[in-house]
Amino acid sequence: MRAVVDRTIAPLTTLGLGGEASEIVEASTDEDIVSCLRCWGRQSRPGVLLAGGSNVVVADAPGDTAVMLLRTRGLELRRSGDSTAVEVEAAAGESLQDVVDACLDAGLAGVECLSGIPGSVGATPMQNVGAYGQEIADVVSSVKVYDRELDTVYRMTRSDCRFGHRSSAFRGSSRWAVLAVTLCLQRSRLSDPLRYAQLAQHLGTALGDRMPLADVASAVVSLRRSKGMVLDPADPDTRSVGSFFTNPVVGAGQRERLLAAAPGVPLFGIGPGRWKASAAWLIEQAGFGRGYGPGPVRISTKHTLALTHPGGGSTEMLVALAREIRDGVLATYGILLEPEPVLIGVEL
Repeated sequence: MRAVVDRTIAPLTTLGLGGEASEIVEASTDEDIVSCLRCWGRQSRPGVLLAGGSNVVVADAPGDTAVMLLRTRGLELRRSGDSTAVEVEAAAGESLQDVVDACLDAGLAGVECLSGIPGSVGATPMQNVGAYGQEIADVVSSVKVYDRELDTVYRMTRSDCRFGHRSSAFRGSSRWAVLAVTLCLQRSRLSDPLRYAQLAQHLGTALGDRMPLADVASAVVSLRRSKGMVLDPADPDTRSVGSFFTNPVVGAGQRERLLAAAPGVPLFGIGPGRWKASAAWLIEQAGFGRGYGPGPVRISTKHTLALTHPGGGSTEMLVALAREIRDGVLATYGILLEPEPVLIGVEL
């Protein structure tokens, strides 16, 4: 465990926003994580775990908030009982992109559409990270956690995690700290069947087809880059948390009301009686186009779901813009957009 002298949170986040923590420490082992959390628990001290800082919005004045930087490392591939299946266990502090790359190199299908997503492995179960038709819930075998209530380390199964659309048992709860994630992937040089129309079109093929893993991963990164969803130090318009709002899920009754108010809204079936509506479409049609905003914070010029901070702004400005967009969509379409990032010390 190492104490960090500079306690400013902003440089630790992809938004470049956030005030000064009361303490910042680096944890390089699971034992460090558990020991620190026990100490904070005894002190009744609020604490935040950060790794890539790609999915958090931190207050300008976070108060007595301590920060633990996850720097744990470890990646292991091992054969499962099924001869075509391989278990991949990665420490929480590992970069998600590094793990995806290792899986691609090993010829393992199941995470190729997660290419280009910033952040760490430990964050993936929190909101069931997903993109272009894949999500981490599809391949999670187990999650190793430290349970702060029971003061013990154990593994949670996929069903224990209670995964939903950009949600899980971990989201909004401080009970568990993710220490490692185990995935179950299949040996294949071809991708999973393509589920996302834009990706299939980009690859010049049809939904349900399977394509070479490298081609799919490259296409996903290309699409993400065109939307400003790949971090680029030379492009301030990518300084964001990715999608700021989740695509709302509606039932049959709400779907009919939404179609009456917005006949052109894209809707995608995700199960019996449930549809996912395009938050980006709702935002743009409600009057918040690309580049909208006061300057220091604004909607990305590439994608309406990303709120960017090119520099010189504050979390207060960002949250004010997010509220304006949320309230505008609610007033226009009766749909309440929910934020996707974790909010620390702030509320919408």
